[in-house]
Amino acid sequence: MIRERSRNGLPGLPVVLVIVLGVLVSIWMLIMNIRSESPLEIVVAAVSIAVLMFLTGGLFMVNPNEAKVLQLFGEYKGTAKEQGLRWANPFYTKKKVSLRIRNFESSHLKVNDIDGNPIEIAAVVVWKVFETAEAVFEVDDYEHYVKVQSESALRNLATSYAYDAHDDAQASLRGHTGAVADHLKREVNERLSKAGVEVIEARISHLAYAPEIAAAMLQRQQAGAIIAARQRIVEGAVGMVEMALDMLSKKSIITLDEDRKAAMVSNLLVVLCGDRNTQPVINTGTIYQ
Repeated sequence: MIRERSRNGLPGLPVVLVIVLGVLVSIWMLIMNIRSESPLEIVVAAVSIAVLMFLTGGLFMVNPNEAKVLQLFGEYKGTAKEQGLRWANPFYTKKKVSLRIRNFESSHLKVNDIDGNPIEIAAVVVWKVFETAEAVFEVDDYEHYVKVQSESALRNLATSYAYDAHDDAQASLRGHTGAVADHLKREVNERLSKAGVEVIEARISHLAYAPEIAAAMLQRQQAGAIIAARQRIVEGAVGMVEMALDMLSKKSIITLDEDRKAAMVSNLLVVLCGDRNTQPVINTGTIYQ
């Protein structure tokens, strides 16, 4: 595996000054030799100018958050990351690699969750290149590699979780977004580290049931919500009835036998658990009528 090596070359500005000065001197010598009609000196001055102009091909610019991968006849020589105007061997080829933070949003993928339900899922992956040599030489096209491997990791993630869990102890795509995002980041990082790419963040950006089962799943979610709400209402109603009977007994407001207690509990539960407003009935007789 090719590892990144630092090779920043020489500062570009002093090299430019030396080349400019050499070109001026060579031009002056060329002019003077032309006047003196000295063929050898004319050739030397012309060659000097050509060599100096060739040396200008070694100048290159490195912008902030950018690197240049240097190669000599196909052999990797190093990576220049120092900002500014630099100079290196004119025979070097210099490939620009961006070190900026980039993001990629996958397309809406249709996959099955762990329960076999078809869902649509998409994710946003925030990434950057941290190893230029691996990014350039270990994979054919690291940007395309990021897209393909991110979608592959997202598919694998979707098959590991249920869309919506009915048990709080079971992790789900919809109910445990933080844990799912951490899992996705780890999985994408494992795949992209081979290409010198670091994943900064990975999160699900779209999550929905597939259209063919969306209506049925919506009814199921509504039924689950109704059952959970009813359960909470019943628990609260039983607690209120228990509290009412206990307070009546402690304060000796009224003494009820078991039949009257059962009737009172029944009436209170109907009032507290009913989904419609109750109609009051005034009893003008005794509690036994």
